[in-house]
Amino acid sequence: MEFKRVVITGLGAITPLGNSVQEFWDNLSKGVSGSGIITHFDPSLFKTKFACEVKNYNAEAYFDRKEVRKLDLFAQYAIVSASQAIEDSGIMEDDSVDKNRVGVIWGAGIGGLITFQQELTAFGKGDGTPRFSPFFIPKMIADIAPGHISMKYGLRGPNFGVVSACASSTNAIIDALNYIRLGKAEMIVTGGSEAAITESGVGGFNSAQALSTNNENPETASRPFCKTRDGFVMGEGGGCLILEDYDHAIKRGAKIYAEIVGGGMSADAYHITAPHPEGLGAALVMQRALEDAGMNPEDIDYVNVHGTATPLGDIAETQAIKKVFGDHAYNLNISSTKSMTGHLLGAAGAAEAMACILAVREDIIPPTINLQELDPGIDSKLNLTFHKAQKRVVNAALSNTFGFGGHNASVIIKKFTE
Repeated sequence: MEFKRVVITGLGAITPLGNSVQEFWDNLSKGVSGSGIITHFDPSLFKTKFACEVKNYNAEAYFDRKEVRKLDLFAQYAIVSASQAIEDSGIMEDDSVDKNRVGVIWGAGIGGLITFQQELTAFGKGDGTPRFSPFFIPKMIADIAPGHISMKYGLRGPNFGVVSACASSTNAIIDALNYIRLGKAEMIVTGGSEAAITESGVGGFNSAQALSTNNENPETASRPFCKTRDGFVMGEGGGCLILEDYDHAIKRGAKIYAEIVGGGMSADAYHITAPHPEGLGAALVMQRALEDAGMNPEDIDYVNVHGTATPLGDIAETQAIKKVFGDHAYNLNISSTKSMTGHLLGAAGAAEAMACILAVREDIIPPTINLQELDPGIDSKLNLTFHKAQKRVVNAALSNTFGFGGHNASVIIKKFTE
């Protein structure tokens, strides 16, 4: 069976580095840190007092008050980023687009954590009589985000949510790729969103000893590959890609950013939170993405790593890259954009896929910032793109995302040529 080609024809972003794709990319390529003291709640009693929050966000600039009450913040981020991408793609102005053939596949690792926390906290302060908002469940469930997007735009194609922890939005992108490849849809609105910078989110990850506690230096706390790294910095936001059948895009004269040519999935089958120490699952997922794309390791120019700045994860991932790419690993540019955005959890894959799309389009590699001293367990000969963006021809880029539970997902983005 011959698969259909799939291209990217729209992008949308609301992130700690900016509330538009252009602002996100400008700050990413400049090496700007999105980290700062938490403002969503009083963090004074918590081990971690900082995060990468979305800035200058006013819900009522996008929704009326009644809508705001019905939408958890993660769903708001989903709708905002999807609206940008849909506008960018020109779907709504094009009468040739059959909305029965346009779907929404969306990733979220946690979903409506703010709503869940608020409802249970209010219940706990009462007399035990069950009093819950009728919007509690519809606001909280992770699959509600694609539902809202489809209802807003009348998109009646495949519609569902994907949950695989921090790999969620990459898995959603792979599902979207395959639905279009197989002719089940002509366009898919895909990506992910997350809003877990709450007392329960920060407290839970603190208890798991996953977050950095470098409260003295929040702007530089996300330190992938650094000897002094001590955990990830939580981020939030949403990222959206419009994936489209190549023939459909050409026929309607769509703007094309890049082509998505492959995706891989694997499991570590090792531990609920720790990666396999030899990076076996990470190596397997990259190999599968290359096989799916019909590409050789030498065809890849840039790898956007999962790179969360956890002590075990960074070492295992660089070992996996050397295993998969062999001597070509030293020709690659490698970077962790989480050093700037923090870890967007279920939305990380969407944000990092956008970083790859724009790197391919602009021939610029975004940097890894905040290195103080390289971990001696990481090969110093690898080009980890420290401190400043680097210009080079980027014909193809690979993006990794790995999630609690051992879920691994990778996608490959290629420069578009007719």
